[in-house]
Amino acid sequence: MSRSSDAAALGSAPRGRAVPRAFDSGARCYDRLVGANPGYHEHLRLSARRMRLPGDGAGLRLLDAGCGTGASTAALLSVAPDAEIVAVDASEGMLARARGKPWPPSVTFVRTDVEHLAEAGVRGPFDGVFAAYLVRNLDDPDSTLREFWSLLRPGGTLAVHEYSVRDSRRARVVWHAVCWSVIIPAGRLLARDASLYRYLRRSVAAFDGAGRFRRRLREAGFTAVHSETMTGWQRGVVHTFLADRPDGGGPWTR
Repeated sequence: MSRSSDAAALGSAPRGRAVPRAFDSGARCYDRLVGANPGYHEHLRLSARRMRLPGDGAGLRLLDAGCGTGASTAALLSVAPDAEIVAVDASEGMLARARGKPWPPSVTFVRTDVEHLAEAGVRGPFDGVFAAYLVRNLDDPDSTLREFWSLLRPGGTLAVHEYSVRDSRRARVVWHAVCWSVIIPAGRLLARDASLYRYLRRSVAAFDGAGRFRRRLREAGFTAVHSETMTGWQRGVVHTFLADRPDGGGPWTR
């Protein structure tokens, strides 16, 4: 698919098919762009640390849902070097970049969208699920959150690292200013096509406020739901949403 058709697809539904194709086109420059974002990698590591995974991850099995080029996988590995990590993404272009980096044998990459994990051989239970910059790109986030619940062991933790600006006027102003002054021009310069980054601006603006997303997590059956934000310009813009799977069934099973 051409870049122009990728751009057109991003403006139409369903996003679940269009977004991976757009990331295929943007994969070549993606690491350079996010690497220029102050705090990007450190904030991913902070979200991974907030999962409070014990014992360097020894004996744990973790899912990195929407791993992209592997930045979130590296964040998980930094806090749980002894864990088994299964990293999945729907974009072959992004996965090719991830697979080209050095990883220990405990890290496995699988191409699949999160709506079809079982068909790709990705099955639970997992002790933790990490989803960075994924949920706002989904056509049916509630179904995916219920799937994450079912993949977790009782007591397991879900961490969603995501933009959320709707609850804060300051965060909305900062987000749009950064997009128009930095992110979109940089995408145009490095990738010669800013459509993916214009989509990024729109998708963040349309996504749940932090309060609404916490309610989604509770409605999906999670407990101990809370969120924490980041430092720097991303304070109030990027958040770690944390939630646990309790013992017993989810609300949709009763």
